[in-house]
Amino acid sequence: MTIERVGVIGAGQMGNGIAHVCALAGYDVVMNDVNGDALTAAVELIGRNMDRQVAREKISQEDRDAAMARISTTGTLAELGQADLVIEAATEREAVKDAIFAELVPHLKPETILTSNTSSISITRLASKTDRPEKFMGFHFMNPVPVMSLVELIRGIATDEETFKACQDVVERLDKTAATAEDFPAFIVNRILMPMINEAVYVLYEGVGNVKSIDKAMKLGTNHPMGPLELADFIGLDTCLAIMNVLHDGLADTKYRPCPLLTKYVEAGWLGRKAGRGFYDYRGDEPVPTR
Repeated sequence: MTIERVGVIGAGQMGNGIAHVCALAGYDVVMNDVNGDALTAAVELIGRNMDRQVAREKISQEDRDAAMARISTTGTLAELGQADLVIEAATEREAVKDAIFAELVPHLKPETILTSNTSSISITRLASKTDRPEKFMGFHFMNPVPVMSLVELIRGIATDEETFKACQDVVERLDKTAATAEDFPAFIVNRILMPMINEAVYVLYEGVGNVKSIDKAMKLGTNHPMGPLELADFIGLDTCLAIMNVLHDGLADTKYRPCPLLTKYVEAGWLGRKAGRGFYDYRGDEPVPTR
């Protein structure tokens, strides 16, 4: 099938990034969120981010204006019913995703492909609760979406070849690169990345190093562009904890046990950049380590 109209569920940092790249690639995009203010803010942010691309001569002003004109918003899931492809990018909680799909599915065309941007949850399990497990896939973008070139494509046990090929074609049209992952907890990137971040939190928890020394050591010692604690703040500590819990529950291995300090930060509401505090305090002119 030809995909020309894309529905994006969620107007957060992942959802607005997905809408951004899809609109630039020529797709008509309908973005949905339960929060009308979030939709307004997302469209404004996409506009500012595209303005930066124009200033850096990555895209033309004409491309920017045409892409923005292709983005519409709605607070009603039913209005995504005519989309050829739906990409769910809501919060990383399975119950929330299940509820979204239950409300959406009755309004979809029979041929619509349904996907989730989940970073860790079983695609097979999500798909099994819909009416189209053969047309369901994991479509996992990296953050920030307009900058990162990778998309993980994850087949559930029932995903058919036509659906996989259609999603591959979308990735190519977005000028990104697909990596195919099997449907096991956290797939490839987060299966490797999150235990590293969790271990960095253990190093902090055990007093082996402080926030600044841990991040400095990993940046200069392994040539990473961001230290693991800085990266955790960027991702969101609640997301990091959720993925570690999926790994721990799904693989039943103690090496995936979330660090108690990570849990404590999430309990405190110190979720990283988006909350103003995490392993760093972002409320001043410069980030200040909190430990």
